[in-house]
Amino acid sequence: MLNKLGIRQKLFIYVSVIFTVFTILILLFQYQREKDFKHGQLEITLDNITELTHNYIEEKILPGSRNFQLLDSIKTILPRKNIRITIINKDGVVLYDSEVADYFNMENHLHRPEIEASVVNKFGANIRESKTTHNDYYYYAKFYKDYYVRTAALYNIEVKNFLHVNKLFLIYLVFLFFLILIFLHLITRKFSETIIKLKDLVAKLTNDKEIDKSIKFPDDELGIISNQIVAIYNELKIAKDDVSIEKNRLFSHLNTLNEGIAFFSSEKEKILTNNHFIQFMNFISENSNITTEDIFKIKEFKSIVNFIDEQLNNAANIKEQNLPQTEKTILKQNKYFKVKCVFFQDKSFEIVITDVTKLEKRKLIKKQMTSNIAHELKTPVATVIGYLETLQNKNVDEEKQKYFIDKAIAQAKRLSVLIEDIALLNNIEEAKEYFIFEPSNINNIVTEVYDNLQLRLDEKNIDVNIQFDKTIVINGNRSLLFSVFYNLFDNAIKYGGENIKITITNYLENNDYFYFSFVNTGNFIDEKHLSRIFERFYRVDKGRSRKSGGTGLGLAIVKNAILLHGGEITVRNAKNGGVEFLFTLAKDIK
Repeated sequence: MLNKLGIRQKLFIYVSVIFTVFTILILLFQYQREKDFKHGQLEITLDNITELTHNYIEEKILPGSRNFQLLDSIKTILPRKNIRITIINKDGVVLYDSEVADYFNMENHLHRPEIEASVVNKFGANIRESKTTHNDYYYYAKFYKDYYVRTAALYNIEVKNFLHVNKLFLIYLVFLFFLILIFLHLITRKFSETIIKLKDLVAKLTNDKEIDKSIKFPDDELGIISNQIVAIYNELKIAKDDVSIEKNRLFSHLNTLNEGIAFFSSEKEKILTNNHFIQFMNFISENSNITTEDIFKIKEFKSIVNFIDEQLNNAANIKEQNLPQTEKTILKQNKYFKVKCVFFQDKSFEIVITDVTKLEKRKLIKKQMTSNIAHELKTPVATVIGYLETLQNKNVDEEKQKYFIDKAIAQAKRLSVLIEDIALLNNIEEAKEYFIFEPSNINNIVTEVYDNLQLRLDEKNIDVNIQFDKTIVINGNRSLLFSVFYNLFDNAIKYGGENIKITITNYLENNDYFYFSFVNTGNFIDEKHLSRIFERFYRVDKGRSRKSGGTGLGLAIVKNAILLHGGEITVRNAKNGGVEFLFTLAKDIK
């Protein structure tokens, strides 16, 4: 309930509770003090009477004569009326009582509270009803070696009023309490106004909203602090905006580059990297679950790491005009990567990985494309023409005619699929703007692909293991993403063989990309083919590929679809046999 109140109400309640507790303690203390004072006054009066009685007894030697009736004369000179005097010996026997005529028949008084208290203290006092007279008394008793002298004041209205605490002070204190509460209300209201303004200011700063320049704080310590916060924030915001602009420029530049770039601090901690760097590093290391910092553990980068350690251990200052740098070329699965490292003045450094085989592969693709398309189209067309020319021969029996017609239809369908794949590839490359991008659930797409191909997977006894730790959603074209996973599955079914295992893993994620591994434990692919399997119409085993009904464009579609989604794909032979495809998909296409 308290959490729902504002700062002003909370502050007022907190201060009021503290002040209330303080006031109550003062009231209780003063009440008890006043009460003790009143009781003390009455006890002083009774003590004087008790001493007077004792002196009279000693002077008249009454314990020896037993003539305690002489004490009746004392009552006539007492300053207070309704005073009762009782003499009790040390055994508790009543020797005299001014209010009871047959006091010699009174019961033993040794265990009366005031008598017992007077033995261990200087005196004993108690307010109670007399068992003899049945009146209430304020008893006061003292022990004098051989006897007790007990005096008592009748506890009537007069005594009660005398003992009653004066309430004037209490009324004054209560009045003062409410007066101070009013002042507290005014003070906390003014104080809370500053705090509320400061709270609103901090909320706007937290949400990066514009600050109302007309806001003014009071000329007190809290106001000065608030104004300083505003001034510091304005300076930081200007600096932050400048840094943000430069950072966005740098990120944009890094992501548009074809090179893999990473920046590290002098402690070898990652500062900034792009997806190409992780992709190239995974390909070179032959591992699919490493991060940027793992580059210092990969054997292929050993000479680069040695150069880095040498520079970090070098105490000499680095000059801007002569920045230390080194480079190395790495050959991996028919792909060439140039790795360059450059140190800066603060001992931070950058590592750049460039795939230098890309341009050559593009030239080769363009050169072979025309001949490949012509060759691939020529085969099914020639087959269809051959069957149709055969059917023109009227001597062909009905069974043969049906056989040739079925073969011609099959080749025509293959030709149709081939044309569709070529059209899809051309659309991906040349008409990207016509593809609709929307949130697409990768888990659902992979499941749909698996359901569509389950019969073919079961026929070859292929085990599928999908290792996604969570739901993966990207902004992409669902049809193309379906084609990516469908063609990867289809490729494994056609060429992987029987009794194999397919494993799909989302092994890494950063702010911009999801990283995937698609492994099938089927046939090993010769290194000379790995660098070309994404080319149009390229087949590792041409005879076997044609029998399986493939168009030779499946992996080309996979690659181009992934490129359209801001990612990249590479392939390598897995350590334990089979083939592993490594690819990335951007979370959102800009």
